Amino acid sequence: MGRDVMRWFVVQTRPNGENRAEAHLRRQGFAVFLPGYRKLRRHARRESQVFRPLFPGYLFISLDPARDGWRKILSTRGVRDLVRFGEQPAAVPPGLVEDLMEMAETGELQRRAAAPLARPGDRVRVTAGPFREWIGRLQQLADHERVVVLLDLMGRAVKVRVPEVAIQTV
Repeated sequence: MGRDVMRWFVVQTRPNGENRAEAHLRRQGFAVFLPGYRKLRRHARRESQVFRPLFPGYLFISLDPARDGWRKILSTRGVRDLVRFGEQPAAVPPGLVEDLMEMAETGELQRRAAAPLARPGDRVRVTAGPFREWIGRLQQLADHERVVVLLDLMGRAVKVRVPEVAIQTV
């Protein structure tokens, strides 16, 4: 038989449960990655830096589903579910998590979070996620640090919500 292969998968967390889920999964011995950036928060005349997840409600976990007991993840505090196709966890495309880790290490995620946002109507390139390297038009700013980009998919304009830090103007 072949070697065990560790792959990255996506864990859906409970609302605002990313940090709790990350801590409990690490305690169980899993390799976990929660990409994010620091944002200035102003409240009651005070300013503080707060961590914001790049993908609110989600984090990445590395495991071998054939070897690791992945079902125990479902009962972990802060976890809602694993993103799955049918009964099997859906693997993230190879290289995606490693690219995000590199962006976090080099400060690229933070720089993009601090960069001025494109305006509606601007041509933008998606820089992370399943639509990475696709070019579209920024349609609107959405809630929770997300934007709506119109992409041309097989001749149709399709609205896609992506994190604000995952676009750059073209």
